[in-house]
Amino acid sequence: MAFSKVKSTLRPKFKTRHILAIDQGTTGTTVSLFTVAGAVVARADLDYRQHYPKPGWVEHKPEEIWKSVTDTITSCLRKARVNPESIAAIGITNQRETIVAWDKKSGKPVGPAIVWQDRRTTETCEQMKAAGLEPLVKEKTGLVLDPYFSATKMKWMLDNVSGLRGRAERGEIAFGTIDAFLLWRLTGGHSHKTDVSNASRTLLMNLKTCQWDDELLKIFEIPPAALPTIESSSGLFGTTLGLRGFPDGIPVTGIAGDQQSALFGQACFDVGDAKCTFGTGSFLLINTGSKVLTSSAGLLTTVAWRLKGDTSATYALEGGAFICGAAVQFLRDQLGFIKEAKEIEKLAAQVKDTGGVEFVPALTGLGAPHWDPRARGMISGLTRGSTRAHIARATLDAMALQNADILISMAEDLARHNSTLKSVRVDGGASANSLLMQLQADYLGVDVVRPRIIETTSAGAAFIAGHGADLFSGLDAIKSIWRIDKTFKPKMTKEAREARRTDWSTAIRRARL
Repeated sequence: MAFSKVKSTLRPKFKTRHILAIDQGTTGTTVSLFTVAGAVVARADLDYRQHYPKPGWVEHKPEEIWKSVTDTITSCLRKARVNPESIAAIGITNQRETIVAWDKKSGKPVGPAIVWQDRRTTETCEQMKAAGLEPLVKEKTGLVLDPYFSATKMKWMLDNVSGLRGRAERGEIAFGTIDAFLLWRLTGGHSHKTDVSNASRTLLMNLKTCQWDDELLKIFEIPPAALPTIESSSGLFGTTLGLRGFPDGIPVTGIAGDQQSALFGQACFDVGDAKCTFGTGSFLLINTGSKVLTSSAGLLTTVAWRLKGDTSATYALEGGAFICGAAVQFLRDQLGFIKEAKEIEKLAAQVKDTGGVEFVPALTGLGAPHWDPRARGMISGLTRGSTRAHIARATLDAMALQNADILISMAEDLARHNSTLKSVRVDGGASANSLLMQLQADYLGVDVVRPRIIETTSAGAAFIAGHGADLFSGLDAIKSIWRIDKTFKPKMTKEAREARRTDWSTAIRRARL
């Protein structure tokens, strides 16, 4: 794919005020068209293939990702029946940590994208830990040495793709998370940038300076010439150029990693506001303001966002489970257990509990707070009386209990800073499952609040882009858009909650043997 050498210019005037949000996720892409009042005009989504070339390896084909983006943009605009000229701004949110490398002249990828779930660099991370590097890495980045993050994936590509390291050192190759790859394509190859939230997930950005760290680049052997420029999350990243059926000059004014985008879309703008997104994985984030809080309980410190005009970033504590909604997909696709994901709620509701069955969905290792890449999935406690309903219920229990593990760790960190967590805002596809949301409230022991718009990742992308294009008067205007659908209050007693968590902890230990 060759790119035009003619630079695009910002269009001086917008006819109407719509925002296009591109949500490029792990299993598919969603494109939504929003009004500046927060209403969804149209939405289109498209799944694409997952590739598993070896055990523990997870890959995507970048061209399939790009096609899913262009096809969903076309479909969304067709559904909306609007002229693309009406789009005032574009926002991008994306699966984080997944890495793409491409040729700067042709724009062609030099190989498959290595997905955040990929475990191929486990040994590299263990060697670095043995060398005593993890404390330094954690101090600078707020992250742990785990295959989940981008730097070891970049290193693997540089070490294993013939000639790639030399080409990268000569400035011929561009590396980037998915946002940077999409921005490059949207702007006809004129913009190689990322935002602070995505950069903070690479193991290469210094949390305090919000810039690439020279010492970390040396440790992971990453040529700086291959990396994108780090920008604030809102502001002008570039303008569209050379897209078939789409006008040139539309500004891309917002970029954020999917979990940070969901935090923004949930209007979690105040210190102590928290959200949990139920997607392929599940992720809990809590806004810590301008403070870089260090976790002693296995959580990550990350950048939430830095907005246009701000002199400092907003930070967050984060914990994530790698497999959440993907556990239901596993039952559907690999085991043929159900035909559609939505069947799981009705099936699980047929029994009052799991009947002693436990499903630990460590299908790609365990994330926070355990950080065990060698853990494996396990279904245990089966008897002659076990049914499909018990396994379905165990799956929903596991999704909720994983998050409870994270929340307890988060509460421990917050207590050291004289703060508490009173409720959690939920979003993502599985948050529509009311049984799961009630289980989540029971196992967390706090209110679970579901908004009217559960696709808050897309909403966050639109809101950040709207901020970057000066379409909102401020954060209060975005807050006024957010509305509650339902609040789930804990019904389980403290004693019952502790007993259930004890059984779950036993299952986790077995999965880590």
